[in-house]
Amino acid sequence: MPTNLKDTATLHNGVKMPWFGLGVFKVKEGEEVVESVKAAIRNGYVSIDTAAIYGNEEGVGQAIKESGVPRENLFITTKLWNSEQGYESTLKAFETSLNKLGLDYLDLYLIHWPGKDKYKETWRAFEKLYQEGRVRAIGVSNFQIHHLEDLIRSAEIKPMVNQVEYHPHLTQKELQAFCKKEGIQLEAWSPLKQGQLLNDPVLEDIAHKYNKSVAQVILRWDLQNEVVTIPKSIKEHRIIENANVFDFELTEEDMEKIDSLNQDSRAGSHPDKMTVGFES
Repeated sequence: MPTNLKDTATLHNGVKMPWFGLGVFKVKEGEEVVESVKAAIRNGYVSIDTAAIYGNEEGVGQAIKESGVPRENLFITTKLWNSEQGYESTLKAFETSLNKLGLDYLDLYLIHWPGKDKYKETWRAFEKLYQEGRVRAIGVSNFQIHHLEDLIRSAEIKPMVNQVEYHPHLTQKELQAFCKKEGIQLEAWSPLKQGQLLNDPVLEDIAHKYNKSVAQVILRWDLQNEVVTIPKSIKEHRIIENANVFDFELTEEDMEKIDSLNQDSRAGSHPDKMTVGFES
């Protein structure tokens, strides 16, 4: 069980990925993202997760530079957007992201959404980038079991990570079991369901019991379920509070109570219906 912000999960290729990081979805490019990333790094975070479509890779890169923390001590993830899927376009998009971030390599590169018919071609480009040492680990985001099965059949290298919407209203038990069997690390985006879970009475009761916030209880539940988590915040006190989850442990009974909140409901799109940004 992780005991601090620097504790890591070991991916199937031996790369160590922090269990806990900062997500920057919907964080504005410029001062907002620079300050939030610097605040996270200043307070011990080593993992930062962005994406080409977030439009804030340059700010993330600036914050990394200004933090004064050596590059090799950080774990940086970005994602390929849907319209860039395909072999050559992926290689080009990777260079664009790397240049915006001002980095020589990435720790983790993810296919943002599966789409319909290009992810295998895209994955070949990911494998090339990985084999060339441009990326330490490669993975996918929002892939369902059927996408993963299809990809694994033709892949030389199995994805190391699958980042999906994951929270007490969407517990994804079957997907998690499949990923575990295949040695793919599950990672949660939107772990707090974009704030929709913060007034849930069951979670409030549990939070009260441990003298913690609802957010802390949910993030602890992620970790005890062996799911990497990347909550987003732009406020330093909240960035600190979110990470203050290593000094308590939820009982099995409380874990089950949280599991029982599942509704299979999403804050984001369903991967099989997500068509935004895919070229026709």
